[in-house]
Amino acid sequence: MSKDERNLVLVGNLDEAAKKAAQWLVNRKPIRSLKDWAISFSLWPPHLTTSCCGAEFGAFAASRFDAERYGMLPFHGARQTNILVIEGTMTRKMARGVRVVYDQMPNPKYVIAIGACALEGGIFWNSYNLVLASEIGIPVDIYVPGCPIRPEAIARSLVMLQNKIRKGLVEGKPIIVR
Repeated sequence: MSKDERNLVLVGNLDEAAKKAAQWLVNRKPIRSLKDWAISFSLWPPHLTTSCCGAEFGAFAASRFDAERYGMLPFHGARQTNILVIEGTMTRKMARGVRVVYDQMPNPKYVIAIGACALEGGIFWNSYNLVLASEIGIPVDIYVPGCPIRPEAIARSLVMLQNKIRKGLVEGKPIIVR
């Protein structure tokens, strides 16, 4: 038991004390691992297709690869989602919308960038209107290189993100899927 846990005093406002007690209980090992497991199998991306990699993402969601068996179910609104998939090229105009969607997502939120265009620009590397996720302040957890990427690579990146969530390593450096 750490020093902060021994000095936890639940006095004063009952609502504040209840919130402190609930937070302390949720951060305990068995409940935290159960919560992380539940989050890792309920990754819901919004319908946000920025370029041609969206076709491969659609193939991943279709019946052959079945994204739902990995715990990924596309939702229609940003406020019910927790994973943002940046699919290839993102222009300056689209970047504003992507940033709004990212800001509206509840915590914890995760980002996967797929395709060569999302990593370093791909065939549009010298275009004046190409924007990378790091340029608009979106932290990327998993990078999936390739042009075009395969649905199997998206599945592998999703499994890697789930492992990262269950181990509690989400705030670490990004992973590049090989």
